[in-house]
Amino acid sequence: MAPRLRRRPATDVAVMSGAQIFMAEDLGVSDTQIELLSGAINIYSLVGALLAGWTSDRLGRRLTIVLTNGFFLVGPLIMTLAGGYTALMAGRFISGIGVGYALVIAPIYAAEIAPASSRGLLSSLPEIFINTGVMLSYVSNFAFSALPAHLAWRLMFAAGVVPTVFLAAGVLTMPESPRWLAMKGRLDEAKAVLDRTSDTLAEAEQRLREIEEVVDAGSNGAGGSNGGGGTWNEVATKAGVRRVLATVLALQFFQQASGIDSVVLYGPRVLAMAGVTSNTLLLGLNVLFGVAKAGSILIAMALADRVGRRPLLLVSTGGMTASLLVLGSVFAAFAGAKDDAAVAAVAVAAVVAFVCTFSVGFGPMAWVYSSEILPLRLRGQGAGLGTAMNRVMSGIVTMTFISLYGAITMAGAFYLYAAVAAASFVFIYTCLPETRGRNLEDMEQLFRTK
Repeated sequence: MAPRLRRRPATDVAVMSGAQIFMAEDLGVSDTQIELLSGAINIYSLVGALLAGWTSDRLGRRLTIVLTNGFFLVGPLIMTLAGGYTALMAGRFISGIGVGYALVIAPIYAAEIAPASSRGLLSSLPEIFINTGVMLSYVSNFAFSALPAHLAWRLMFAAGVVPTVFLAAGVLTMPESPRWLAMKGRLDEAKAVLDRTSDTLAEAEQRLREIEEVVDAGSNGAGGSNGGGGTWNEVATKAGVRRVLATVLALQFFQQASGIDSVVLYGPRVLAMAGVTSNTLLLGLNVLFGVAKAGSILIAMALADRVGRRPLLLVSTGGMTASLLVLGSVFAAFAGAKDDAAVAAVAVAAVVAFVCTFSVGFGPMAWVYSSEILPLRLRGQGAGLGTAMNRVMSGIVTMTFISLYGAITMAGAFYLYAAVAAASFVFIYTCLPETRGRNLEDMEQLFRTK
Protein backbone atom coordinates (compact mmCIF):
# COMPACT_ATOMS: atom_id res chain seq x y z
CA MET A 1 0.00 0.00 0.00
CA ALA A 2 2.07 2.91 -1.26
CA PRO A 3 1.11 6.42 -0.21
CA ARG A 4 -0.44 8.87 -2.66
CA LEU A 5 1.67 11.51 -1.03
CA ARG A 6 3.93 12.30 -3.94
CA ARG A 7 1.13 13.55 -6.15
CA ARG A 8 1.39 16.82 -4.23
CA PRO A 9 5.03 17.63 -5.16
CA ALA A 10 3.95 17.06 -8.75
CA THR A 11 1.09 19.56 -8.58
CA ASP A 12 3.31 22.16 -6.87
CA VAL A 13 5.83 21.97 -9.72
CA ALA A 14 3.56 21.44 -12.72
CA VAL A 15 0.99 24.12 -11.86
CA MET A 16 3.73 26.73 -12.20
CA SER A 17 4.20 25.83 -15.88
CA GLY A 18 0.80 27.31 -16.72
CA ALA A 19 0.29 29.71 -13.84
CA GLN A 20 3.45 31.68 -14.63
CA ILE A 21 1.91 32.91 -17.89
CA PHE A 22 -1.02 34.53 -16.06
CA MET A 23 0.96 35.62 -12.99
CA ALA A 24 3.24 37.64 -15.24
CA GLU A 25 0.21 39.32 -16.82
CA ASP A 26 -1.66 39.93 -13.54
CA LEU A 27 1.14 40.82 -11.13
CA GLY A 28 3.78 42.01 -13.57
CA VAL A 29 6.47 39.66 -12.26
CA SER A 30 9.64 39.53 -14.33
CA ASP A 31 11.35 36.52 -15.93
CA THR A 32 13.94 36.59 -13.15
CA GLN A 33 11.22 36.54 -10.49
CA ILE A 34 9.44 33.69 -12.30
CA GLU A 35 12.74 31.78 -12.44
CA LEU A 36 13.30 32.28 -8.71
CA LEU A 37 9.71 31.49 -7.78
CA SER A 38 9.74 28.32 -9.88
CA GLY A 39 13.02 27.01 -8.57
CA ALA A 40 12.89 28.23 -4.98
CA ILE A 41 10.51 25.44 -3.94
CA ASN A 42 13.32 22.97 -4.56
CA ILE A 43 15.72 24.88 -2.34
CA TYR A 44 13.08 25.25 0.37
CA SER A 45 12.40 21.53 0.16
CA LEU A 46 15.87 20.95 1.60
CA VAL A 47 14.46 21.95 4.98
CA GLY A 48 11.82 19.23 4.76
CA ALA A 49 14.20 16.66 3.29
CA LEU A 50 16.77 17.10 6.05
CA LEU A 51 14.12 17.04 8.80
CA ALA A 52 12.14 14.12 7.37
CA GLY A 53 14.70 11.44 8.18
CA TRP A 54 14.85 12.56 11.81
CA THR A 55 11.07 12.89 12.05
CA SER A 56 10.33 9.53 10.44
CA ASP A 57 12.78 7.72 12.71
CA ARG A 58 11.29 9.24 15.86
CA LEU A 59 7.59 9.80 15.16
CA GLY A 60 7.14 7.00 12.65
CA ARG A 61 6.55 6.89 8.92
CA ARG A 62 2.76 7.29 9.21
CA LEU A 63 2.77 10.39 11.45
CA THR A 64 5.39 11.95 9.20
CA ILE A 65 2.94 11.57 6.31
CA VAL A 66 0.26 13.31 8.40
CA LEU A 67 2.65 16.20 9.10
CA THR A 68 3.51 16.44 5.41
CA ASN A 69 -0.15 16.73 4.54
CA GLY A 70 -0.44 19.82 6.73
CA PHE A 71 2.26 21.64 4.78
CA PHE A 72 0.51 20.73 1.53
CA LEU A 73 -2.74 22.25 2.77
CA VAL A 74 -1.32 25.56 3.99
CA GLY A 75 1.13 26.31 1.16
CA PRO A 76 -1.31 26.37 -1.79
CA LEU A 77 -3.88 28.32 0.23
CA ILE A 78 -1.33 31.08 0.88
CA MET A 79 -0.46 31.23 -2.81
CA THR A 80 -4.12 31.29 -3.86
CA LEU A 81 -4.74 34.34 -1.67
CA ALA A 82 -1.41 36.05 -2.39
CA GLY A 83 -1.52 39.70 -3.38
CA GLY A 84 2.09 40.02 -4.43
CA TYR A 85 5.45 38.40 -4.99
CA THR A 86 6.41 38.19 -1.29
CA ALA A 87 3.27 36.27 -0.34
CA LEU A 88 3.75 33.95 -3.31
CA MET A 89 7.27 33.17 -2.14
CA ALA A 90 5.99 32.52 1.41
CA GLY A 91 3.50 30.00 0.05
CA ARG A 92 6.25 28.34 -1.98
CA PHE A 93 8.35 28.08 1.19
CA ILE A 94 5.61 26.21 3.08
CA SER A 95 4.91 23.96 0.10
CA GLY A 96 8.62 23.38 -0.34
CA ILE A 97 8.97 21.96 3.16
CA GLY A 98 6.14 19.57 2.34
CA VAL A 99 7.81 18.55 -0.91
CA GLY A 100 11.01 17.68 0.95
CA TYR A 101 9.13 15.61 3.49
CA ALA A 102 7.11 13.81 0.81
CA LEU A 103 10.07 12.90 -1.36
CA VAL A 104 11.80 11.28 1.61
CA ILE A 105 8.94 9.49 3.32
CA ALA A 106 6.99 8.16 0.31
CA PRO A 107 9.70 5.85 -1.09
CA ILE A 108 10.78 4.74 2.39
CA TYR A 109 7.24 3.79 3.37
CA ALA A 110 6.54 2.06 0.07
CA ALA A 111 9.74 0.01 0.22
CA GLU A 112 9.27 -0.98 3.86
CA ILE A 113 5.65 -2.02 3.60
CA ALA A 114 5.93 -4.07 0.38
CA PRO A 115 6.96 -7.75 0.07
CA ALA A 116 10.00 -8.45 -2.15
CA SER A 117 7.85 -10.09 -4.85
CA SER A 118 5.98 -6.86 -5.60
CA ARG A 119 8.26 -4.18 -4.16
CA GLY A 120 9.19 -2.78 -7.58
CA LEU A 121 5.52 -2.44 -8.52
CA LEU A 122 4.41 -0.94 -5.21
CA SER A 123 7.46 1.30 -4.88
CA SER A 124 6.64 2.69 -8.33
CA LEU A 125 3.17 3.77 -7.20
CA PRO A 126 4.41 7.08 -5.76
CA GLU A 127 5.83 7.88 -9.19
CA ILE A 128 2.53 7.10 -10.93
CA PHE A 129 0.90 9.57 -8.57
CA ILE A 130 3.58 12.13 -9.39
CA ASN A 131 2.81 11.72 -13.07
CA THR A 132 -0.93 11.73 -12.40
CA GLY A 133 -0.44 14.94 -10.45
CA VAL A 134 1.48 16.48 -13.34
CA MET A 135 -1.25 15.46 -15.77
CA LEU A 136 -4.07 16.80 -13.56
CA SER A 137 -2.16 20.04 -13.04
CA TYR A 138 -1.82 20.49 -16.78
CA VAL A 139 -5.54 19.73 -17.19
CA SER A 140 -6.46 22.32 -14.55
CA ASN A 141 -4.14 24.85 -16.19
CA PHE A 142 -5.88 24.26 -19.51
CA ALA A 143 -9.36 24.36 -17.94
CA PHE A 144 -8.76 27.69 -16.20
CA SER A 145 -6.82 29.32 -19.05
CA ALA A 146 -9.95 30.93 -20.54
CA LEU A 147 -10.65 32.87 -17.33
CA PRO A 148 -9.35 36.38 -16.65
CA ALA A 149 -5.68 36.37 -15.67
CA HIS A 150 -6.30 37.44 -12.06
CA LEU A 151 -8.58 34.41 -11.53
CA ALA A 152 -6.85 31.83 -13.72
CA TRP A 153 -3.60 31.42 -11.80
CA ARG A 154 -5.30 31.57 -8.39
CA LEU A 155 -7.68 28.74 -9.27
CA MET A 156 -4.77 26.72 -10.64
CA PHE A 157 -3.14 26.83 -7.20
CA ALA A 158 -6.44 26.34 -5.34
CA ALA A 159 -7.03 23.10 -7.25
CA GLY A 160 -3.87 21.75 -5.63
CA VAL A 161 -5.67 21.51 -2.29
CA VAL A 162 -7.97 18.76 -3.61
CA PRO A 163 -5.38 15.92 -3.51
CA THR A 164 -4.57 16.90 0.07
CA VAL A 165 -8.14 16.10 1.12
CA PHE A 166 -7.95 12.64 -0.46
CA LEU A 167 -4.58 12.02 1.17
CA ALA A 168 -5.96 12.91 4.59
CA ALA A 169 -8.65 10.27 4.14
CA GLY A 170 -6.17 7.71 2.83
CA VAL A 171 -3.81 8.05 5.79
CA LEU A 172 -6.55 6.76 8.09
CA THR A 173 -6.33 3.30 6.48
CA MET A 174 -2.53 3.09 6.21
CA PRO A 175 -0.62 0.85 8.66
CA GLU A 176 2.66 1.88 10.23
CA SER A 177 5.87 0.55 8.66
CA PRO A 178 6.66 -2.87 10.16
CA ARG A 179 10.38 -2.12 10.01
CA TRP A 180 9.95 1.07 12.02
CA LEU A 181 7.78 -0.78 14.56
CA ALA A 182 10.47 -3.46 14.90
CA MET A 183 13.12 -0.77 15.37
CA LYS A 184 11.09 0.52 18.31
CA GLY A 185 10.70 -2.96 19.82
CA ARG A 186 6.98 -3.21 18.95
CA LEU A 187 7.31 -6.67 17.41
CA ASP A 188 3.70 -7.76 17.93
CA GLU A 189 2.46 -4.74 15.98
CA ALA A 190 5.10 -5.31 13.31
CA LYS A 191 3.98 -8.93 12.95
CA ALA A 192 0.35 -7.85 12.57
CA VAL A 193 1.26 -5.47 9.75
CA LEU A 194 3.43 -8.10 8.04
CA ASP A 195 0.55 -10.58 8.21
CA ARG A 196 -1.59 -8.05 6.31
CA THR A 197 1.01 -7.11 3.69
CA SER A 198 2.77 -10.42 2.96
CA ASP A 199 1.70 -12.99 0.38
CA THR A 200 1.59 -15.77 3.01
CA LEU A 201 1.84 -16.08 6.79
CA ALA A 202 5.08 -18.04 6.34
CA GLU A 203 6.51 -15.14 4.37
CA ALA A 204 5.43 -12.76 7.14
CA GLU A 205 7.32 -14.87 9.71
CA GLN A 206 10.41 -14.90 7.48
CA ARG A 207 10.29 -11.15 6.91
CA LEU A 208 9.96 -10.54 10.66
CA ARG A 209 12.99 -12.74 11.41
CA GLU A 210 15.08 -10.91 8.83
CA ILE A 211 14.01 -7.52 10.16
CA GLU A 212 14.82 -8.57 13.73
CA GLU A 213 18.29 -9.70 12.67
CA VAL A 214 19.00 -6.35 11.04
CA VAL A 215 17.61 -4.40 14.00
CA ASP A 216 19.75 -6.44 16.40
CA ALA A 217 22.83 -5.93 14.24
CA GLY A 218 22.18 -2.20 14.10
CA SER A 219 21.68 -1.87 17.84
CA ASN A 220 24.94 -3.71 18.45
CA GLY A 221 26.80 -1.81 15.74
CA ALA A 222 27.42 1.79 14.94
CA GLY A 223 24.57 3.44 16.75
CA GLY A 224 21.47 2.19 15.00
CA SER A 225 19.01 4.37 13.27
CA ASN A 226 18.35 6.81 16.02
CA GLY A 227 21.70 8.44 16.30
CA GLY A 228 23.00 10.80 13.69
CA GLY A 229 26.51 10.30 15.03
CA GLY A 230 26.20 6.59 14.32
CA THR A 231 25.31 7.34 10.74
CA TRP A 232 28.36 9.48 10.12
CA ASN A 233 30.59 7.04 12.00
CA GLU A 234 29.54 4.27 9.60
CA VAL A 235 30.09 6.52 6.58
CA ALA A 236 33.59 7.26 7.86
CA THR A 237 34.55 3.69 8.74
CA LYS A 238 32.72 1.38 6.32
CA ALA A 239 33.52 1.37 2.61
CA GLY A 240 30.25 -0.40 1.81
CA VAL A 241 28.18 2.30 3.49
CA ARG A 242 30.12 4.98 1.62
CA ARG A 243 29.44 3.12 -1.63
CA VAL A 244 25.70 2.96 -0.92
CA LEU A 245 25.49 6.63 0.00
CA ALA A 246 27.56 7.66 -3.03
CA THR A 247 25.26 5.59 -5.26
CA VAL A 248 22.14 7.23 -3.82
CA LEU A 249 23.60 10.73 -4.19
CA ALA A 250 24.79 10.06 -7.75
CA LEU A 251 21.42 8.67 -8.85
CA GLN A 252 19.58 11.69 -7.47
CA PHE A 253 22.12 14.07 -9.01
CA PHE A 254 21.82 12.57 -12.48
CA GLN A 255 18.03 12.28 -12.34
CA GLN A 256 17.60 16.04 -11.99
CA ALA A 257 20.72 17.30 -13.78
CA SER A 258 19.43 15.76 -17.01
CA GLY A 259 16.85 18.54 -17.18
CA ILE A 260 13.45 16.94 -16.58
CA ASP A 261 12.16 19.80 -14.44
CA SER A 262 13.12 22.33 -17.10
CA VAL A 263 10.72 20.58 -19.47
CA VAL A 264 8.01 20.18 -16.80
CA LEU A 265 8.21 23.83 -15.75
CA TYR A 266 9.13 25.57 -18.98
CA GLY A 267 7.53 23.30 -21.60
CA PRO A 268 5.24 26.05 -22.94
CA ARG A 269 8.20 28.44 -23.24
CA VAL A 270 10.32 25.82 -25.04
CA LEU A 271 7.58 25.05 -27.54
CA ALA A 272 6.80 28.73 -28.05
CA MET A 273 10.41 29.20 -29.13
CA ALA A 274 9.99 26.22 -31.47
CA GLY A 275 7.12 27.95 -33.26
CA VAL A 276 3.94 27.19 -31.28
CA THR A 277 2.27 30.58 -30.81
CA SER A 278 -1.16 29.93 -29.24
CA ASN A 279 -1.34 29.94 -25.44
CA THR A 280 -4.30 27.56 -25.58
CA LEU A 281 -2.36 25.15 -27.80
CA LEU A 282 0.69 25.39 -25.54
CA LEU A 283 -1.34 24.43 -22.48
CA GLY A 284 -3.11 21.71 -24.48
CA LEU A 285 0.26 20.24 -25.44
CA ASN A 286 1.20 20.30 -21.76
CA VAL A 287 -1.79 18.04 -21.12
CA LEU A 288 -0.45 15.71 -23.83
CA PHE A 289 2.91 15.60 -22.06
CA GLY A 290 1.19 14.80 -18.77
CA VAL A 291 -0.77 11.94 -20.33
CA ALA A 292 2.41 10.60 -21.95
CA LYS A 293 4.28 10.69 -18.63
CA ALA A 294 1.48 8.99 -16.72
CA GLY A 295 1.11 6.31 -19.38
CA SER A 296 4.83 5.59 -19.48
CA ILE A 297 5.06 4.96 -15.76
CA LEU A 298 2.57 2.11 -16.17
CA ILE A 299 5.19 0.36 -18.30
CA ALA A 300 7.75 0.76 -15.52
CA MET A 301 5.30 -0.61 -12.97
CA ALA A 302 4.58 -3.65 -15.14
CA LEU A 303 8.24 -4.43 -15.82
CA ALA A 304 10.04 -3.47 -12.59
CA ASP A 305 9.60 -6.90 -10.98
CA ARG A 306 9.95 -8.81 -14.27
CA VAL A 307 13.02 -7.39 -15.98
CA GLY A 308 14.57 -5.56 -13.03
CA ARG A 309 15.64 -2.04 -12.14
CA ARG A 310 18.92 -1.93 -14.06
CA PRO A 311 17.52 -2.63 -17.58
CA LEU A 312 14.81 0.00 -17.13
CA LEU A 313 17.37 2.56 -16.00
CA LEU A 314 19.63 1.83 -18.98
CA VAL A 315 16.82 1.98 -21.56
CA SER A 316 15.53 5.16 -19.94
CA THR A 317 18.82 7.07 -19.90
CA GLY A 318 19.64 5.94 -23.43
CA GLY A 319 16.29 7.18 -24.70
CA MET A 320 16.61 10.45 -22.79
CA THR A 321 20.01 11.08 -24.37
CA ALA A 322 18.68 10.48 -27.88
CA SER A 323 15.56 12.63 -27.46
CA LEU A 324 17.54 15.52 -25.94
CA LEU A 325 19.97 15.39 -28.85
CA VAL A 326 17.05 15.60 -31.29
CA LEU A 327 15.50 18.51 -29.39
CA GLY A 328 18.82 20.35 -29.30
CA SER A 329 19.31 19.74 -33.02
CA VAL A 330 15.87 21.19 -33.80
CA PHE A 331 16.87 24.47 -32.17
CA ALA A 332 20.36 24.39 -33.67
CA ALA A 333 19.12 23.86 -37.23
CA PHE A 334 15.91 25.89 -37.19
CA ALA A 335 16.58 28.61 -34.62
CA GLY A 336 15.11 31.31 -36.84
CA ALA A 337 12.07 29.40 -38.04
CA LYS A 338 8.69 30.99 -37.35
CA ASP A 339 5.29 29.34 -37.79
CA ASP A 340 6.93 26.23 -39.27
CA ALA A 341 4.54 23.41 -38.41
CA ALA A 342 7.05 20.69 -39.27
CA VAL A 343 9.71 22.11 -36.94
CA ALA A 344 7.17 22.52 -34.13
CA ALA A 345 5.96 18.94 -34.66
CA VAL A 346 9.49 17.53 -34.37
CA ALA A 347 10.07 19.55 -31.19
CA VAL A 348 6.80 18.28 -29.70
CA ALA A 349 7.72 14.69 -30.61
CA ALA A 350 11.16 15.07 -29.01
CA VAL A 351 9.66 16.45 -25.79
CA VAL A 352 7.13 13.60 -25.67
CA ALA A 353 9.94 11.08 -26.22
CA PHE A 354 11.99 12.68 -23.46
CA VAL A 355 9.24 12.67 -20.82
CA CYS A 356 8.23 9.12 -21.79
CA THR A 357 11.73 7.67 -21.59
CA PHE A 358 12.33 9.48 -18.30
CA SER A 359 9.12 8.13 -16.78
CA VAL A 360 9.64 4.56 -17.98
CA GLY A 361 12.84 4.23 -15.96
CA PHE A 362 14.81 7.05 -14.37
CA GLY A 363 11.76 8.76 -12.86
CA PRO A 364 10.54 5.89 -10.67
CA MET A 365 13.62 3.65 -10.52
CA ALA A 366 15.97 6.24 -9.03
CA TRP A 367 13.66 6.42 -5.99
CA VAL A 368 12.96 2.68 -5.89
CA TYR A 369 16.64 1.77 -6.10
CA SER A 370 17.74 4.38 -3.56
CA SER A 371 15.17 3.30 -0.97
CA GLU A 372 16.06 -0.38 -1.48
CA ILE A 373 19.82 -0.24 -1.02
CA LEU A 374 19.98 1.92 2.13
CA PRO A 375 20.41 -0.18 5.30
CA LEU A 376 17.48 -0.01 7.74
CA ARG A 377 19.50 1.74 10.45
CA LEU A 378 20.49 4.48 7.99
CA ARG A 379 17.41 4.61 5.80
CA GLY A 380 15.71 7.71 7.16
CA GLN A 381 18.82 9.88 7.25
CA GLY A 382 20.27 8.43 4.05
CA ALA A 383 17.04 9.02 2.16
CA GLY A 384 17.01 12.58 3.48
CA LEU A 385 20.49 13.21 2.09
CA GLY A 386 19.53 11.70 -1.26
CA THR A 387 16.42 13.84 -1.46
CA ALA A 388 18.45 16.91 -0.52
CA MET A 389 20.73 16.23 -3.49
CA ASN A 390 17.68 15.77 -5.74
CA ARG A 391 16.15 19.05 -4.62
CA VAL A 392 19.40 21.01 -4.87
CA MET A 393 19.89 19.89 -8.46
CA SER A 394 16.24 20.51 -9.32
CA GLY A 395 16.53 23.99 -7.86
CA ILE A 396 19.71 24.72 -9.81
CA VAL A 397 18.17 23.45 -13.05
CA THR A 398 14.88 25.33 -12.72
CA MET A 399 16.37 28.55 -11.36
CA THR A 400 18.97 28.79 -14.14
CA PHE A 401 17.17 27.47 -17.24
CA ILE A 402 16.11 30.84 -18.65
CA SER A 403 19.56 32.29 -17.95
CA LEU A 404 21.22 29.14 -19.32
CA TYR A 405 19.56 29.20 -22.72
CA GLY A 406 20.05 32.95 -22.83
CA ALA A 407 23.80 32.38 -22.45
CA ILE A 408 24.40 29.25 -24.58
CA THR A 409 21.19 29.15 -26.70
CA MET A 410 18.29 26.71 -26.35
CA ALA A 411 20.19 24.18 -28.46
CA GLY A 412 23.21 24.42 -26.18
CA ALA A 413 21.05 23.90 -23.08
CA PHE A 414 19.56 20.67 -24.42
CA TYR A 415 22.93 19.42 -25.66
CA LEU A 416 24.24 19.97 -22.12
CA TYR A 417 21.36 17.97 -20.65
CA ALA A 418 22.02 15.23 -23.23
CA ALA A 419 25.64 15.00 -22.08
CA VAL A 420 24.49 14.57 -18.48
CA ALA A 421 22.00 11.87 -19.51
CA ALA A 422 24.77 10.04 -21.40
CA ALA A 423 27.02 10.22 -18.34
CA SER A 424 24.22 8.76 -16.22
CA PHE A 425 23.95 5.82 -18.65
CA VAL A 426 27.66 5.10 -18.17
CA PHE A 427 27.35 5.37 -14.38
CA ILE A 428 24.40 2.98 -14.22
CA TYR A 429 26.05 0.48 -16.58
CA THR A 430 29.32 0.37 -14.64
CA CYS A 431 28.27 0.86 -11.01
CA LEU A 432 24.75 -0.42 -10.27
CA PRO A 433 24.06 -4.11 -9.48
CA GLU A 434 20.56 -5.53 -9.94
CA THR A 435 18.31 -5.57 -6.85
CA ARG A 436 15.19 -7.25 -8.27
CA GLY A 437 13.76 -10.00 -6.05
CA ARG A 438 16.10 -9.40 -3.12
CA ASN A 439 14.84 -8.71 0.39
CA LEU A 440 15.78 -5.31 1.74
CA GLU A 441 17.88 -7.04 4.35
CA ASP A 442 19.91 -8.77 1.57
CA MET A 443 21.20 -5.41 0.35
CA GLU A 444 23.62 -5.44 3.28
CA GLN A 445 25.43 -8.34 1.63
CA LEU A 446 25.10 -6.95 -1.91
CA PHE A 447 26.86 -3.73 -0.96
CA ARG A 448 28.82 -5.23 1.97
CA THR A 449 27.63 -2.61 4.46
CA LYS A 450 27.73 -4.86 7.53
